[in-house]
Amino acid sequence: MIKTFRGLMADGAQDSVTLHTNTGSMGYRIVRFQLFPHSPGLQHQEHTVKIYKVEQTSIDNTVNFSDQTLVAAAYIQDGADEANVLSETVIFDKDIFNQDIYLTAFDSVGSQPINYYLELEQVTLDLNQNTVATLKDIRNVTAP
Repeated sequence: MIKTFRGLMADGAQDSVTLHTNTGSMGYRIVRFQLFPHSPGLQHQEHTVKIYKVEQTSIDNTVNFSDQTLVAAAYIQDGADEANVLSETVIFDKDIFNQDIYLTAFDSVGSQPINYYLELEQVTLDLNQNTVATLKDIRNVTAP
């Protein structure tokens, strides 16, 4: 089963997607992640949107793929002239997680909002998978 999430995020904002259950027996994996400008072609904008397993205390455009809490990153550029053609780069892990996730948005050149579209595949976890996913998430929360 695929669950779809979409929204409009302000520059510097953080959205949470509630996924946790009481038993942790339901897992999720990203199958599609896309960005779309709020006002395409009207203003130059360069957005970085990231998805984390833990809530973030600061929001920026720095992407660090060695961060074990980062599960996806997307960058989109759009401009008001023909020289700045719309381009998008999206990278995500096939990791399975069973806790809430957090999206952050940052516009490097302005303060425009950005639309996101996210599809998550719902996966039923057996007891061993549940334990592994939960322990990974606990480790990520308590890691320095």
